Amino acid sequence: MLSIIEQIKQGKLWDFHGGIHPAENKDLSNKSPIVNAGIPQELVLPLKQHIGSKGDIIVAVGDKVQKGQPLTQGDIAMCVPVHAPTSGTITAIEQRTTAHPSGLSDLCIVIAPDQQDTWYDKTTYADYEDRDPAELIDAIRLNGIAGLGGAGFPTARKLQGGLGNVDILIINAAECEPYITADDRLMRDYAEEVIEGVRILRHIISPKLTIIGIEDNKPEAIKALEQHVKEDDNILIRVVPTKYPSGSSKQLVKILTGREVPSQSRSTSVGVIMQNVGTAFAIKRAIIDGEPLIERVVTLTGEAFKERGNVFAMLGTPIAYLLDKFGYKADKKHPRVIIGGSLMGFTLPHSNVPITKMTNCILAPKRKELPLHTYEMACIRCSACADVCPSSLLPQQLQWYAKDQNYEKCEEYNLQDCIECGACAYVCPSEIPLVQYYRQAKAEIWARSQDEINAERARQRFEAKQARMDRDKAERENRFKKAAETRREEMAKTGGDDAVAAAIARVKAKQAAAQSEKPEVKPAVAAAIAAAKAKQAASAQGATSETLPDNSEMAKLREERKRQARERKAEKEAGESTASASSNDSKKDAVAAAIARAKAKKAQQASEQKAPVADSVVKNAEVDPKKAAIAAAVARAKAKKEAQQAQSESNSGTSVETSEADPKKAAVAAAVARAKARKAAQQAEAQSETTPEPAAETEAVDPKKAAVAAAVARAKARKAVQQAEAQSETTPEPVAETDDVDPKKAAVAAAVARAKARKAAQQAQSETTPEPVAETEAVDPKKAAVAAAVARAKARKAAQQAEAQSKSTSEPAAETEAVDPKKAAVAAAVARAKARKAAQQAAKEQQNIEED
Repeated sequence: MLSIIEQIKQGKLWDFHGGIHPAENKDLSNKSPIVNAGIPQELVLPLKQHIGSKGDIIVAVGDKVQKGQPLTQGDIAMCVPVHAPTSGTITAIEQRTTAHPSGLSDLCIVIAPDQQDTWYDKTTYADYEDRDPAELIDAIRLNGIAGLGGAGFPTARKLQGGLGNVDILIINAAECEPYITADDRLMRDYAEEVIEGVRILRHIISPKLTIIGIEDNKPEAIKALEQHVKEDDNILIRVVPTKYPSGSSKQLVKILTGREVPSQSRSTSVGVIMQNVGTAFAIKRAIIDGEPLIERVVTLTGEAFKERGNVFAMLGTPIAYLLDKFGYKADKKHPRVIIGGSLMGFTLPHSNVPITKMTNCILAPKRKELPLHTYEMACIRCSACADVCPSSLLPQQLQWYAKDQNYEKCEEYNLQDCIECGACAYVCPSEIPLVQYYRQAKAEIWARSQDEINAERARQRFEAKQARMDRDKAERENRFKKAAETRREEMAKTGGDDAVAAAIARVKAKQAAAQSEKPEVKPAVAAAIAAAKAKQAASAQGATSETLPDNSEMAKLREERKRQARERKAEKEAGESTASASSNDSKKDAVAAAIARAKAKKAQQASEQKAPVADSVVKNAEVDPKKAAIAAAVARAKAKKEAQQAQSESNSGTSVETSEADPKKAAVAAAVARAKARKAAQQAEAQSETTPEPAAETEAVDPKKAAVAAAVARAKARKAVQQAEAQSETTPEPVAETDDVDPKKAAVAAAVARAKARKAAQQAQSETTPEPVAETEAVDPKKAAVAAAVARAKARKAAQQAEAQSKSTSEPAAETEAVDPKKAAVAAAVARAKARKAAQQAAKEQQNIEED
């Protein structure tokens, strides 16, 4: 029985299941030689243009690059670097749309060409026959070569996996896809370089037989290859019948060798390695010429192109640039641009998509040339798809499960063996897009498998970590256990006890005692705490009784001042309402009254500021009785001076008040005067009530304190006399001045005088501060008796002054009878009441002094 190789050499061919014969349409683009597409204004280079992982970027934005300079790098066999197709500047590294059925974006390097096309340093291997295959494989990887047949599998990785495992090398030149003629024109125009690339592959792999498989619809390419093949090359050019998809890897292996690749396996598993004819051409350029993969042959076809053919397009060239340069005219109703052929290609979302290493065709058909399948109908179970499937699958079953998202069943029916050739969809009478269902299901299965792989890896890492932690814990416990045993042994040898065990026992005993009963306070500690608390309370009480004064009287005074402030506010509002109703003359009267009030208030503030000085003088008299007498004299002088100032201010204030007022205003003024008289009487009563208390507190004190109280009484009597004098001096003068004036002015002057009298009374009240006086030291009893006699004399004098004042106040009341007899009577009654109150106050003060 002949071997497979002998059968192949004798020209034996095999066949595969299924297949179709669609319209080829290759004559649209295979009539003219390959031309150069030129340098566009911008190149967009995706980092991943192959199956595998993307490399690491080794350039930055703004860098100047040269033609053939590497832009990425990687250390693994499945990583293929990307090179600069021409010289220029890196303008961006960003996300751009790539040539993929999903239409998603990927990281890309953008280059702005400088049109100089300056080359980077080249590394050539012209003597490749003397080189080690591993060195050549590494050079192929560094030059960025991947499979140019459409799959994009890294060539170096495939060659490395086939070393020593294969005996047949197949060069795929079938190019079975309709419309595509890139490999056909490459073999016609560059047959010598293609054969040289095949020789390099033979040197690397060292197969027993090399076969170039090409369909019989490419006679010119067959002749070109035969002219450059030598007898000692051991290369067979085998022509196969035209049938789609004979160019698929598994199907071409079956046709040329009769070997069938197992499910989910590669051709190397049956001793065969396959490379595309375009890949062989790129290997020759990389090894012999030192040029990395920076351009490839692309077919521009379709009736929408004005100029059809094949071009050398730089990787990263925008498809829009090629469409514009070669006269693309879009269909008005259904414009379409397809990457790949009519069966395995996919429609682009837009034309701003770059050329990559896997782009072999740009198809721009018109609507009549390639009708759209817009209406999907139900499957009629005709089995036409199963009859043409080259992988012997059941497409209708796979479509049902994929549509139902039953991916387990899809895998059970070997969905991964589908080569997505599109033969099933081509013959489907229901126009079901079967390939789209398969692609979606494959993507979902792949994503789930990646999730499972990641989950398994995470589980393994977690279990390894848990095992490591358990191991460390066990080692730590063993170490502690050994240390405890060693310690006990040493304690036993030395005759001592285990200190750790004893400490643990003590702690446990203490905890048990704390839980059983609460701790009791020792009697000595409790007694000490009680004594400290009692001492603290006693000290606080003593400090309060010794240092804190009785503020009850001050609180009463504050309440009285608040009440007076409220009444003054009410009177002010009444006066303002009255002033607003008067004429321009009444406004002048109000201004004059305000000036008088301001002056009186100023005098009151001055007296309040001087009062603390007098008090301090009295306090200083505690050292010596003589100093106390001097302080009393100073206080009397200051009080007399203040009375004189108040009298002068009242005279100057009343001289201004010369305006007239009608009888109604006079009545209002009289009412205000009566209210003020009531307030003065209340203040006098409050003073009479508060004055005796400090004297009463001194009854239990020695005669020295009695003398001090007498001094206080004298001061109060003096203030009362000054107040009476101020009232007697201020009241008649304005009335006398109003003899020749209108009674209205007399009423206003009387109101002003009463206001000043009230302010003088408030000043006298603020000056009476008996508390500090009670603290002064007293003199002997004789001096106290003398002081009492003087006080009684002053009291009698104050009573006489009050009677005189009552007589003088009756005179102006008589003069005002011309206004109204009733009002005059009221004013006289008010004056008599004030006189009586003043007499009563003086009598009370005298009585207090006599008692002291």
